Amino acid sequence: MEVEIIFKIAAIGILTAVVGQILRNSGKEDISTLATLAGVVIVLFMVLSMIGDLFSSIRTMFNFAVSFR
Repeated sequence: MEVEIIFKIAAIGILTAVVGQILRNSGKEDISTLATLAGVVIVLFMVLSMIGDLFSSIRTMFNFAVSFR
């Protein structure tokens, strides 16, 4: 696993937490929730992409032929 992806996920988490706290302290709790949700969705797409790459490499490694019948 690449270390840089962990740093990217951590940076998104820190940025989301800071933006959420700033918005929450300024009285915009609904926008804070949306900003936090956007951060979670971005990280989720990154993780799903990595899981897709993992399944692709496992399929290649074991030479599974996928047939749709």
